[in-house]
Amino acid sequence: MKYSVEITNVSKTFGRTNALRGIDLSVGEGEVFAYIGPNGAGKSTTIRILLGILKASEGEAKIFGKDAWKDAALIHRNVAYVPGDVNLWPNLTGGEVIDLFVNLRGTHNKTLRERLVKDFDLDPSKKCRTYSKGNRQKVALIAAFASDVDLYILDEPTSGLDPLMEQVFQECVLEQKNKGKSIFLSSHIMSEVERLCDRVGIIIKGELVEVGTLDQLGIKKPESTPQSLEDLFMQHYKQSHQA
Repeated sequence: MKYSVEITNVSKTFGRTNALRGIDLSVGEGEVFAYIGPNGAGKSTTIRILLGILKASEGEAKIFGKDAWKDAALIHRNVAYVPGDVNLWPNLTGGEVIDLFVNLRGTHNKTLRERLVKDFDLDPSKKCRTYSKGNRQKVALIAAFASDVDLYILDEPTSGLDPLMEQVFQECVLEQKNKGKSIFLSSHIMSEVERLCDRVGIIIKGELVEVGTLDQLGIKKPESTPQSLEDLFMQHYKQSHQA
């Protein structure tokens, strides 16, 4: 299997704080990899290292075989990123922001853009300063999925979306997966992870405590599961606080 993301023995320290401890994980082409953990576990630190915003203290992070720190500018041409709290230019319209991001990557499929605007029920003519949190997330998601890239890094991307829009988001992820694209998804919504992911990694206090498919982790689909992903997550969380 070819890998879009390869993280090898990555650690990150901030002074005396160990934010990440020897993380090893990979995301294959056409794979949805879910990255879950409590607040402060190291998820966002991992994503910032992948985006070239932070440099790993130890180890190596690669995207498309290139160094995530040294080759960040080149890598970003083929990556779409959606954070959990989107900040937009207040005086631009949603449509202008979408077009700006898509054009930066050199591709602009107007038909796809219009379909996504309709599916996410966004009014692109409004100024960004008038948007709710959910509508700001929609702008970022439309800009991401309207871009022709090979890797999507999504950090709590459905924060602020209603259940109907979460469904639209999930359909977009599966559509990109079917095209052979890779998705690195950080989410607190376990049902979303169970539906979308091929593999899942659980990070607790900077350490990757579980990695595998749902079957490998002893988890079945929600309708027949003896153990849910949330059960497994809570088990590790409680153990970490008893240690």
